[in-house]
Amino acid sequence: RFITCSQLARTVQRCLLGEASPGPQPVLVECAPGPGILTRTLLNAGVRVVALESNSAFLPNLQSLENSLDGQLKVIYGDFCRLDPLGTGIVKPPALCSDKLFETMGVAAVPWRADVPVKIFGILPHVKERNTLWRLLFGLYECNSIYRYGRIELNFFISEKEYKTLTGKPGDAKAYQALTVLWQVGCEIQLLHMEPWSSFVTNLKNGGLGVPKTTWLPNDHLCLIRLTPRRNLFTGGLKPTNSPTFIFMVKQCLAKPKSRLIDKLSSWSLDVGDKLLSELEIPKNARTRDLYPEDYRRLFEALQTAGMFTETWFHDEVVESRRNV
Repeated sequence: RFITCSQLARTVQRCLLGEASPGPQPVLVECAPGPGILTRTLLNAGVRVVALESNSAFLPNLQSLENSLDGQLKVIYGDFCRLDPLGTGIVKPPALCSDKLFETMGVAAVPWRADVPVKIFGILPHVKERNTLWRLLFGLYECNSIYRYGRIELNFFISEKEYKTLTGKPGDAKAYQALTVLWQVGCEIQLLHMEPWSSFVTNLKNGGLGVPKTTWLPNDHLCLIRLTPRRNLFTGGLKPTNSPTFIFMVKQCLAKPKSRLIDKLSSWSLDVGDKLLSELEIPKNARTRDLYPEDYRRLFEALQTAGMFTETWFHDEVVESRRNV
């Protein structure tokens, strides 16, 4: 999980910063900085950094660096993948709550359409990739967790397999999934850099690379991607209050990607399928995997406007689906 060379650190720095826009710059939260190679590169570039480290072995050096600076670096004992844990009771470090994190950083909430207030950088552990992406997705659409503070920008190294999923195209039986549609509707997705797995330290006892295997998508690199929430995400009929229903609708449609959309509408006891698809200019024989992400948003907003998703039985299934995820 640790960047192994200063050259890669400089590459990441250029990708994260780009051309700085005029005005106050967003705070950059670095998750799991480890020995602090990238941290020092960012500090030398004049960036205000919050280092979120869960491994106590690295804390003394990071805290020493913090004490040598005049407020440019803040070190926090915490794990981003354990942010806002579910359930009740006392939150024990390295788990932490987003409100405490942002209070410690001194960052206040801003309106959704304002500029990005915080950038987050990290390497998602591949065993937690999918789960973390889903949890962030619910936070994004419901404006919970870190997204209560505005359009938080994520910059993550993820596996090439998951990158291909997030950027999948309609019709692709494997890569085009509910996760694809929901992230593409919610965020602008940019590929910043691709780095071979060999550039990263492995934790396998035999010295091999800890690369998750896949037989249907290339997975030869870690991909640095940027996920920037769209300013216009909530300007139509999609709102934080009804977004769980939208998520559930997309998940249900793409659970069987070869099925016809009109059959799915009929299974929900919606007898206006023909008319609705005609109004939306969607072919009546369209399979669920044929629709573009924006088509799913238009479909949801049309159903929402018509009051089709007010049935109690549908609401109960949405709640159960959210609990399972």
